[in-house]
Amino acid sequence: MSLIIFPAIDLKAGQVVRLAEGDMDRATVYGDDPAAQAMLFAEAGAEHLHVVDLDGAFAGASVNGDAVRAIVSQFPGHVQLGGGIRTRANVEGWFDLGVSRVVIGTAALEDPDFVRGVAKDFPGGIVVAVDAKDGMVATKGWADVSTTSAVDLARRFEDAGVASLLFTDVGRDGMLKGCNVEATVDLARSVDIPVIASGGVKGIAEIHVLALHVRDGVEGVITGRALYDGRLDLAAALSVAKAA
Repeated sequence: MSLIIFPAIDLKAGQVVRLAEGDMDRATVYGDDPAAQAMLFAEAGAEHLHVVDLDGAFAGASVNGDAVRAIVSQFPGHVQLGGGIRTRANVEGWFDLGVSRVVIGTAALEDPDFVRGVAKDFPGGIVVAVDAKDGMVATKGWADVSTTSAVDLARRFEDAGVASLLFTDVGRDGMLKGCNVEATVDLARSVDIPVIASGGVKGIAEIHVLALHVRDGVEGVITGRALYDGRLDLAAALSVAKAA
């Protein structure tokens, strides 16, 4: 198996943006045509895409649905979607539209039985977001920090049939500080669920390191700002991932 590279498209008011540490007031706009951005990633060789409805994460329901639909209709690969997905109707609607996997964060902490139910009904389709601030789970667009540790939350779903865990060190997200590789690998070794790394990727060196840990359970890595700022070449990252 090779490391999966997930270029990120974060949506705010229909635009492609990146936030600093999950702060909606610290958004950098990178474009106003999300579907066109998705196609640029496809042309560079991406077969997977990570899309987040940022407004939806705070609202608790889809806000950028039109942009998501446009991306799914044009991107030829697999689209993984998160942001405000907290009901069965949300999950079913996105799968009907053609989304490959949905990411559930807040509901995973607040309603684990819901996650278990949809994971059973949609095998391989549910990803649990484990977003952490100083090791503790953050929810509701990272605005609230719980008293549950990232590892404890992950272990709750080991027998639930979820496809993957998406681990983000919130303090590094969008900051180009470097992905928290150590915490990602530690989590992957602590559970029997594949883990996707996210938050702060700044260059090709991290792709090299993460690719070495596929056998430890690291499934992939999400990268956004580094791609948009030109610090990471997507084609080069894909090549490194496949060669590992």
